Amino acid sequence: MNSPKNVATPDADDALELRKPHEMIVMMPRSARVTLTGRRIYTALLQISQTRLVGMPAMPAADFMFEAPLAAVLRTTGSSGSERTAAKRYLLEMRSLEVDWESTAPGDGVKWRGFSMLSEVALEVRRGENWVSWSYPPTIMSALREPQRWATIDLEVLGKLGSYTAVALYEICIRYRDNPSGVTSRKPVAWWVDALSNGPGPERREWRKFKNERVKDAVAEINSDTDLEIELIEHKQGRLIHEVQFAVRKKRQASLPRPTSSHPVDANLVLRAETLGIREIKLEGLIKEFGDDRVRDQIAVLERRAGNRSLRAVDNAFSYLRSLLRNEAEPETPSGSRPATASSAPAASAPPAAPAQPAVPDASSWLREQIEAMKKEVAALEPAKLNRWVTQALQDLARKGALNAVISRRAAQGDVLHGLLGSAVVYAYADATYGPDWKVDRQLFDAPAGK
Repeated sequence: MNSPKNVATPDADDALELRKPHEMIVMMPRSARVTLTGRRIYTALLQISQTRLVGMPAMPAADFMFEAPLAAVLRTTGSSGSERTAAKRYLLEMRSLEVDWESTAPGDGVKWRGFSMLSEVALEVRRGENWVSWSYPPTIMSALREPQRWATIDLEVLGKLGSYTAVALYEICIRYRDNPSGVTSRKPVAWWVDALSNGPGPERREWRKFKNERVKDAVAEINSDTDLEIELIEHKQGRLIHEVQFAVRKKRQASLPRPTSSHPVDANLVLRAETLGIREIKLEGLIKEFGDDRVRDQIAVLERRAGNRSLRAVDNAFSYLRSLLRNEAEPETPSGSRPATASSAPAASAPPAAPAQPAVPDASSWLREQIEAMKKEVAALEPAKLNRWVTQALQDLARKGALNAVISRRAAQGDVLHGLLGSAVVYAYADATYGPDWKVDRQLFDAPAGK
């Protein structure tokens, strides 16, 4: 039996704070991608380990293994026990993931290069409960136990942030919360892209694109949901943005609602797009450009196209959808037809124009009715059977990087039939019960040939 003194469990009365050493503030993945959930779990492991180390009379041996119930680790991240299957995968991945640790201080470079996030990790069941054991390289152990300089990270605040970039940026900025200068270090744009990305350097995005796709939303999220107010400061060299830093100050008033330029993206629409292989971030770009209703209509067209087994498969669903939207947006000629131009042709995998067909019911309305019918079936399930699909939905969302603390809390509270989680539960149930074609209206393309 394991001695209780070797067990690290977060206590309800303890502040969930991590004194994160400055040399561990910036984590740059080098061997593979680090997910948002993975980073949250890793931060929880650091907090639990530090609490245990501080209470020890001396530095433990290099092979010392920290231990905690997996459910306790997940609670520390704002997650629920239903994420255990996904958590196991993330923990096992950390053993082989290599990262560079870098300080944010001016002139400092990489502190530790090519470190594995964990030296060892093990998962086992004890008396019906999942337990995780882990260890670190000796350098990380020393820094955790006696950090010379550190930033205090509140895990509860961290759990409110819903993107990897927001978490990474918040951890950098929190170090400067009490700094008299009120600004972070000034770094080249490539450094910031690496520091705020969850993938290796070769995947680096151009700053302008990365800023529009990730940084702007992360800044808005931090300003809305944390104790900080930050502002992006760009420095030009000639006409190009050369270096970047952020102004940082403590929030002086109650948090305001996050500003949004439009209503949130329809969760059903997101899942329909992802079912076709279109990532949410790309879908959001199309919605901003063409509007929610037009994107929804053309996704219905793409669903009918993808469901027609007699036609060639669509090679690139996003390009095809974008072509449909752009063709629809072409101005009409006086005769009522769109001008024939090279750019008006659909993607290469698009089928030739079909003969005129009789009018058919609106596909969006049909799908909405199908979804409502599936919702009623799911709502009527016994609790044990419903829990199966909730677990599956949480795993699906985690795999897509769409799982956050809000969804986890809703699941823990039993609110599983609303919002993005509700849509994921319905789709998991319907896909498994009726097959992926349940959302395709066969009547739209099953008419006899020549009619």
